[in-house]
Amino acid sequence: MDAAPSRKQVTHERIVATAARAIRRGGFHGVGVADIMKEAGLTHGGFYAHFASRNALLTEALERAGQEGVARVAKEVEARREQGASAFRALVEGYLAERHLSASDKMCAVAALASEIPRQSPGVREAAAERVRGLIAMVAQSLPADVPASNAPLIASQLVGALQLSRALGDNAEGKALLAATRDVLLAQFDRTAP
Repeated sequence: MDAAPSRKQVTHERIVATAARAIRRGGFHGVGVADIMKEAGLTHGGFYAHFASRNALLTEALERAGQEGVARVAKEVEARREQGASAFRALVEGYLAERHLSASDKMCAVAALASEIPRQSPGVREAAAERVRGLIAMVAQSLPADVPASNAPLIASQLVGALQLSRALGDNAEGKALLAATRDVLLAQFDRTAP
């Protein structure tokens, strides 16, 4: 029988969850310790009872954001699979869905933060590298049997890049057109169920 989490564990989880949302929403530089603690309903002074540094918080927050993003993508993929889509089609259509143009705080942490990662601490960069590896693995698992897994990094980069560029263009006809064009190209090239 598992023991109930302690008050400190619950508080720690609340801080990490708040920071995970904040980094996807505003990037790493948009995450201040005081702001996170305030948003979590806590005092700034209590931060160091949970984390050795801001970078320690960012590392945990990135890991959490990545896990949450993977869970959301997996849920969307499963829903599309239940409607008869191939695993690859479900992933591409789910990842490049128009609703993700204005939802950077809810979806893939890699797409939300990729441009900022190289300027972070080594611990944060390694956590980010794990998120990238996880995305590549997810793509590899979705590929049709006759498509080499060596295509997974290329496809993952197209997914992330298309989402980033579409967001840069905006949640408008231009951004949506870029998403649609990328979906079409990827599905035509790699989805064996495409007409």
